[in-house]
Amino acid sequence: MSYKNSLMNRVVGIVYGGLLIVISICSGTAATAQSKEPNPKDPWAPVNINNMPPVASLTNGVWLKGDLHLHSRHSKESSNNPVSKIIAFSKSVGIDYICITDHDNHVDGDVANHTWADPEFKSDSVLLLYGAEWTTNRGHGNVFSARPYDHQRLYFVRDQRDIVIQSIVKELGIHLSANHPMGPKDHFGYSYDMVSSMEIWNSAVWQKNVNALLIWDDMLSSGRKITGRGGSDAHHGVPDSPDKATANSKQATANYVGTPTTWVFATARTQQAVVDALTNGRVSVSANPFAPRVEFYADLDQDGKMDMMMGDNTKPTGKPAKFRVQLTGKTVADSTYTVSVVKNGDPFNTFKTTGKNPVIEFTDTPAVQGRTYYRVVVEGPSTPYPQVPVSQTLSGNMVALSNPIYFNFDPNF
Repeated sequence: MSYKNSLMNRVVGIVYGGLLIVISICSGTAATAQSKEPNPKDPWAPVNINNMPPVASLTNGVWLKGDLHLHSRHSKESSNNPVSKIIAFSKSVGIDYICITDHDNHVDGDVANHTWADPEFKSDSVLLLYGAEWTTNRGHGNVFSARPYDHQRLYFVRDQRDIVIQSIVKELGIHLSANHPMGPKDHFGYSYDMVSSMEIWNSAVWQKNVNALLIWDDMLSSGRKITGRGGSDAHHGVPDSPDKATANSKQATANYVGTPTTWVFATARTQQAVVDALTNGRVSVSANPFAPRVEFYADLDQDGKMDMMMGDNTKPTGKPAKFRVQLTGKTVADSTYTVSVVKNGDPFNTFKTTGKNPVIEFTDTPAVQGRTYYRVVVEGPSTPYPQVPVSQTLSGNMVALSNPIYFNFDPNF
């Protein structure tokens, strides 16, 4: 049962008597209508897409892991978390890139003269993206950029109409992402037409993210090709001495850099390549930097060679395609991983796999008419993260999430 259908069932259960029959009939009619052939008189009916760009190389790239939601001392509620501590910790656990996203409203939008101007904002090994948490009355979002940009322009239009905000995002050439969209606090209350990604896994506490997947599937089903990404949203570091401890210091052992970790398949080890990969959806999320990475591929002609990966979009051929899900990295060889495949927002199939390099394959035929997408969720044994030991308990059996493989999504939607 899909998240959407589950929600509908609950609504039906609440509204009882007289209206129950009417609601059931409406629900059935809608389901039937969706299964019919497109009405040729419908101006919005699916059409053949002839301007589909070619799929990029599956071999010319490098996997980079990072954290896209972090707060330093430039966020007022942060404690024991200077920029230098974040960068040094990231380097120690093998993090390739980070974006320190301090709250812009704490500095009246002037992050350029605070976070970015901090003498500690530099690294010889960790790629540092430019960004901030766009903190507004209608919700929060993160900005990601490979270079400095005029963040105050975005800050000043935070209470304007969405179309105005969208135009500023485009003019600045930035990647805007929706943060923790599910609420109940600080949800994302803007149009998803103006974002390129959304935070589907916020912090080590996996359970609070379940409804984010519902929102994500709704956006994907509408034709929006929005990347799902993670972010620890960590605010607090380990104090250098007991006298510097605060009431929030214990959070550093439960949620810190890399809980969760966002993997990108970038064309190069550069800031711009990281942002481009994030925009293109060649992304997966794992519980921590040491947890295995999920990779999701499709072989369109079943010749044994993969033709596309998560984030890629192509025209369906009308013939069955073979899909491959593999876990790469530190797996538990004698344990079982559960791979759940979601198709167009609904459960498609569930597979079990074991071994040092777990792999599952399945076959399906994407529809020729209309859009189709597939994504996967991996559950199984948790991977220890000694530097943030409590995170393992909070993430539970969630191992990784993939972005979708798309068929017939209009690139100009």
